[in-house]
Amino acid sequence: MKFSLALVAAFAASANAFAPASVDRASTSLAMDRRTAATQIATTAAVLSGLPSLALADGARSAATESRARGIYGQRIAALESAVNAGDFGAVAAEKNAFILFNSGAISDKSKKAAAVKGTNDIFAAIRAKDAGALKSAYAAYKSANDIKLTAVDREAGQGYSSDYDFKARSSLGSIYVR
Repeated sequence: MKFSLALVAAFAASANAFAPASVDRASTSLAMDRRTAATQIATTAAVLSGLPSLALADGARSAATESRARGIYGQRIAALESAVNAGDFGAVAAEKNAFILFNSGAISDKSKKAAAVKGTNDIFAAIRAKDAGALKSAYAAYKSANDIKLTAVDREAGQGYSSDYDFKARSSLGSIYVR
């Protein structure tokens, strides 16, 4: 459907480009012949019908994208364990985007996502209050509720990743044994 509209728009534009130009001086009034009006209306309709499709991104939600988000941003969140235990509020605050991206990309269930956002808000409320105890408890609750663990790959046991879409690819976790 969209392709046919684009095709109609292309034909209308080319027909308009090769139409004979009038020799008369164009007046400032809206007087135009039917062919020009129909061509302009058809061209405008074809262009406008194609514009809304640009904003219809589906988000590409799949098990693979959720796994990748869980791997990438979950590892960044899990790596904050030492900073949380040391009470380093700045290090946790610097990874705010990891929490946001984990919540939006790794969790598809709306109730779990709402709970994860609440957990994130609890973590950053503890940071604003400079309360290390509340930060530790909120961080531990967030990690356990969302099953976030630090992934360790044994490079001697075998291959670290199997495709370029694996979250370990192009990272320190990914290695492929080559003889």
